[in-house]
Amino acid sequence: MSPLLTLPLLRVEPVTPRARLLTLDLGGSSLAYRPGQAVMAGLHGQAVRRPYSIACSPGRAAARSALELLVGVNASGSAGPHLTPLTPGAAIDIEGPMGAFTLPEQVATSDLLFVGGGTGIAPLRAMIDHAVAEGAARRLVLFYSARQPDEFAFIDELRAHEHAGHLELHQTVTRESAGWPGRTGRIDRDQLRAALREPEGTLCFVCGPAAMVEEGVDALARLGVPDDAIRTEWRRR
Repeated sequence: MSPLLTLPLLRVEPVTPRARLLTLDLGGSSLAYRPGQAVMAGLHGQAVRRPYSIACSPGRAAARSALELLVGVNASGSAGPHLTPLTPGAAIDIEGPMGAFTLPEQVATSDLLFVGGGTGIAPLRAMIDHAVAEGAARRLVLFYSARQPDEFAFIDELRAHEHAGHLELHQTVTRESAGWPGRTGRIDRDQLRAALREPEGTLCFVCGPAAMVEEGVDALARLGVPDDAIRTEWRRR
């Protein structure tokens, strides 16, 4: 069993109407993890802890001595009784890391393709940040889906990667939104086909709502991506 760490909550940032970014102070603690892994988290002393993907790369965590978690909240801003009240200064218990949904230490393929939706962007952000810093792949592509234009977490950072030439970013909103100039609807096979230059030489990561994950996995498989090169949180294919 992984050791339990109790970390002070430094900041709670409303990155979208339905998500908060928690910054936990690592202080003198150390947490070795792979980009994409998760921890179990809850207020100190709570019997209930729930899994959250770590939303920052190991390099970012070490440089800032802080861990970031992207937490979904309901209409009233609550993340649930295991994280209520969610205020700076609160003590948060975390256990981990855990999970096999990770960026490999050595990327054997030339391209990395990410498909994310909702808070599923958290582990993908950690992977992308790590891949950019390490030059882990020749080409990085992200398809990012949200319900509304204001629900794209980390979008300024992702666009900065795009503007620097490190990332190909494709955004789509699933609901009609006045004034949105981009694509609407689900991420579909035609979009993925246009981005897949070498299906057999691309490692894919899909994370988000269950229906999106199922559709994304099916589309990538039909487009010729090898079964063992399509990764999700709930199975490592």
